[in-house]
Amino acid sequence: PDLPAVWGSAALAAAASAGGVEALARAVGIPPDISAVVAPRVEHKLEREPVEDLRIDFEDGYGDRGDDVEDADVVRAAEHVAAAIDAGTATPFVGIRFKSFEAATRARGIRTLDLFVTALVDRGGLPDGLALTLPKVSTVEQVEAMADVAAALERAHGLPDGRLRFEVQVETPQLVLGPEGVAPVSRIPHAARGRAAGLHFGTYDYTAALGIAAPHQSLEHPAADHAKQVMQLAVAGTGVRLSDGSSNVLPIGDRADEAWRLHARVVRRSLERGFAQGWDLHPAQLPTRFIATYAYYRDGWTEASARLRHVHDRTAGAVLDEPATVRALAGFVLRGVQCGAITPDEVEAATGLDAPSLAAHASPRRTTSGPGRPATDEEVP
Repeated sequence: PDLPAVWGSAALAAAASAGGVEALARAVGIPPDISAVVAPRVEHKLEREPVEDLRIDFEDGYGDRGDDVEDADVVRAAEHVAAAIDAGTATPFVGIRFKSFEAATRARGIRTLDLFVTALVDRGGLPDGLALTLPKVSTVEQVEAMADVAAALERAHGLPDGRLRFEVQVETPQLVLGPEGVAPVSRIPHAARGRAAGLHFGTYDYTAALGIAAPHQSLEHPAADHAKQVMQLAVAGTGVRLSDGSSNVLPIGDRADEAWRLHARVVRRSLERGFAQGWDLHPAQLPTRFIATYAYYRDGWTEASARLRHVHDRTAGAVLDEPATVRALAGFVLRGVQCGAITPDEVEAATGLDAPSLAAHASPRRTTSGPGRPATDEEVP
């Protein structure tokens, strides 16, 4: 239950070993003026909420320890989650990654999922931010089966229809390109029948399956970029979130400085390509996760706020912003506020927009009509 606090303390200690958060920011290439602004915000974040989204791993990181051991560990994991919720120390999003629905592991994966959900229900209910991750999906039928399993669990526990949603890890080539030359991943939002919460890229399984040697397996590899661009197209307009994968080069030991620079670079790169989330594997990666993220939003803040001020005041600026661009500008600023890089007071002072107005500009007159399909303007009241 105290894992986030433990990781936050370890993250701050790692940054201190580099001379502090501001010194680390400069070391990974953040300009001094931006470093000075983001450093106290990152320190506050690491003290208050160092982990936003936590997955307890019962897949590759856990392995096969026998059914009795895994059964006990799953129930204990659920009890720890419930205890963290009771203590107010739980992360906003928390859940498990269970074993895949490939033939060899599907029975174990379903049993683990069942035990986890059942234990949480028995302990008082499911957390609002429950996150369930289905890994190594190789066929759309596995997504359909997961939707069936979720529906069965809802019926068994008297949960509302649609309460159990799940993430799909895209880490097999078969999901990106099928034998007919189509992209099966594009069918996931529809096959999940409204239950798909996100697509998460699996860096190492995917690149290994393509025969890419271990030293070159990376979020930056062209093969990884191709897969992520297909994912991006597959869920455009559906409301399904995207997450990039992880970097396994850890900032520890003699090569810590190099690893921090790499991590800050790939975090920034993901943000620039439209992936607002990613996986981290070690507490020492958290400082550069937030340094790079906050710097990304601070870098774009001056121009975005000036253009939104013109929108608010109905005046002409140097850029002709059409409605789609206004949505993108407002969405950029809104995400900056939500992550802590920009404050609501800054937004109102610079743009004239309060929080509801900013949100309205980011998502104007949008509803969802049917699972995974955005409504047209004609369908919106």
